[in-house]
Amino acid sequence: MPRILLIDDDEHLAAPLTTYFARFGCTLESAVRPSEGLARLRAGTYDAAILDVMLPEMDGFALCREIRKESDIPIVMLTARGEVMDRVVGLELGADDYVPKPFEPRELVARVQTILRRQRSVPQAAANGTQYRVFDGLSIDLDRRQVLRHGERVELTGTEFELLALLAAEPGKVFSRDDILNRLRGHEAELYTRAVDIVVSRLRKKLEPLDCIKTLRNAGYALAVARSEPA
Repeated sequence: MPRILLIDDDEHLAAPLTTYFARFGCTLESAVRPSEGLARLRAGTYDAAILDVMLPEMDGFALCREIRKESDIPIVMLTARGEVMDRVVGLELGADDYVPKPFEPRELVARVQTILRRQRSVPQAAANGTQYRVFDGLSIDLDRRQVLRHGERVELTGTEFELLALLAAEPGKVFSRDDILNRLRGHEAELYTRAVDIVVSRLRKKLEPLDCIKTLRNAGYALAVARSEPA
């Protein structure tokens, strides 16, 4: 049963969400303060975290930044409706998805379920019997969801890994932003192209000094790196 941590200072929100998540086979625990949430994440094993933007002690963005220093756990941000900048900032800091407030509990459950499926599944586009992809300076283990850059492990969020796995499934192929959005977000998510650009930027930075993701203007992105045989 997936274990989810909600960090939100609205004490009236946790109880109904806990009941609702249980209906879909998920255990939801809650913390009202960021310090308590960080302590819980460090002490226990959680499959995902849900962070409100407006929190005491530190806001959700600062909390997301602190979590990303230690963990690649999937993160869903709860943002104010219409605040596009909140979504952009959250994604830039490493959040995997966002849900605008007010929201329907079913939508939040669906977003979390989508992220958890991505975390557990072998990328469909690459599921052709070979689960280890090796390029010049870059190795991708699809089963273990691990990436090595010149032999050194690179910590990626679930969204970043899915993007890299998608591009690596067909090196050289140009994936449009819509292709990537459909893969990473699913049909339930609100689509906007800025989200793709943010995730690509984060991934590029983590893969430096490799320069393996190319932008084709008005077309999309492609993995441009030579394949090599596993050692």
